[in-house]
Amino acid sequence: MDHKQVDHKRRRLLTIATSGVGLAGVVGLAIPFAGSMSPSEKAKAAGAPVEVDISKLESGQQLVVKWRGKPVWVIHRSRQSLEMLADLNDRLLDPDSKNRQQPDYAQNIYRSIKQEVLVLVGICTHLGCSPKYQPEIGVVSFDDDWKGGFLCACHGSKFDLAGRVYSGVPAPSNLVVPPHQYLSDKVLLIGVDAKVAS
Repeated sequence: MDHKQVDHKRRRLLTIATSGVGLAGVVGLAIPFAGSMSPSEKAKAAGAPVEVDISKLESGQQLVVKWRGKPVWVIHRSRQSLEMLADLNDRLLDPDSKNRQQPDYAQNIYRSIKQEVLVLVGICTHLGCSPKYQPEIGVVSFDDDWKGGFLCACHGSKFDLAGRVYSGVPAPSNLVVPPHQYLSDKVLLIGVDAKVAS
């Protein structure tokens, strides 16, 4: 056999095999590289939107979820609680929510998209403590005419069931309403602003 003769079949087979191994190597390197470009679980937890199933949330109940490392309260308010909100205006520091603590779509007496569902960041605007949900109505140890709301036991700041701050307490502003929207009647998405019709 002449050494100068070329075996084209063998050469083609070696070329295909070498190309295949090279391609596999490129894919093998590309997958971890592409994976490193997507946000880590820690990054997702830091700012990713949170879906909340509110289908089983009954009147008077509160759900607490975490968004951006903060507690977010989702509360189903009763019809009675909603009707009492206007009665509190003269006791509140910012009853009309003029201080921008909520998105435009929640700048109303209820500070919400749906009247019955309140969504608030559960951090007091005084020193960052977490107030306690106090849904009872009537005489309580810290108020003779309590209509339900939130009490920050750290320094006595009080907020109504729309997260509006009472006058004469250390907290300087209403509780924050985070960006949110409804994906359906049963699913709330916290962290993304509602689409406002133009």
